[in-house]
Amino acid sequence: MPRSPRLSVGLPVYNGERFLNEALDSVLGQTYEDFELIISDNASTDDTEAICQRYAKQDSRIRYFRQPKNIGLSPNHNYVVEQGRGELFKWASYDDLYATTLLERCIDALDEHPRHVLAHSWTAMIDSDDVVTKPYVYGLSTSSLNAPERFSSMLYDRGGDDLYGVIRTSVLRQVLPHDSYHNSDRTMVAKLALQGPFYQIPEWLYFRRDHPAQAERACPTTRSRCANMDPRRADRLRNPTVRLYGEYLYAYLDAIRRAPLSDADRRQCYRILVQWITHRGQARRVAEQTIADDVALRVDTLVAGRERSVP
Repeated sequence: MPRSPRLSVGLPVYNGERFLNEALDSVLGQTYEDFELIISDNASTDDTEAICQRYAKQDSRIRYFRQPKNIGLSPNHNYVVEQGRGELFKWASYDDLYATTLLERCIDALDEHPRHVLAHSWTAMIDSDDVVTKPYVYGLSTSSLNAPERFSSMLYDRGGDDLYGVIRTSVLRQVLPHDSYHNSDRTMVAKLALQGPFYQIPEWLYFRRDHPAQAERACPTTRSRCANMDPRRADRLRNPTVRLYGEYLYAYLDAIRRAPLSDADRRQCYRILVQWITHRGQARRVAEQTIADDVALRVDTLVAGRERSVP
């Protein structure tokens, strides 16, 4: 039986033909090579399947799965985790790009800091033409060894794309599933932060694409966003709006209850949550992400595969 790779990279995709080649090149061109790339095609109707099949024939690290029907974004994210064999896991997106050293730097950070549960880098936004538009400086307190401080930052501060960091698989599976209620991404990261600190590489190695076809723009309402994550959420009788918000708040309570915290830290996290819920209209701080000034970043010099694409 072949040895399992140390890292599993899971790439859920639906109709990703526009940017998929670039994303696959940037993952497969990493300096760190001991990984498997698990692609779960959510019943795409464009050229996604053909692109994935061509890449899978060229690189044995790729494991390609195709869902018989669209199961939704959240179940598809959970599916790639279920298929993962590595002790570390990273979600990848079909439209984002990664500097060639991202995986290596993140794994080195986790090896050096065994208490940390996740490692990632600063995020720079790019447009449809791969031009960097907003290089963000990470400002959350997720590196703190104090769990209540990390949790407070999750509630009050904005920024970061920690869900796309390299995560210890055992920790990730403790906080799954990735659900489909309002703001479920935020609670997922909060659950991870309650498990342990994050490590942030203070360099721009992750390039998140902002384009008209992405789900955030295609789904402008809470209902449409939740239904995109799981089609069952479109049923207004089974999933009224109050439930979509209620599950969001309950998820924080449940995260605190399940986290490996001391009694004192658990009580403090509950107090922080109650204060946040009580004063939602007048939060004591909601820090915006800081955009770095005078930063010259070019994707072509940092990302693999810029000189080629699979025909």
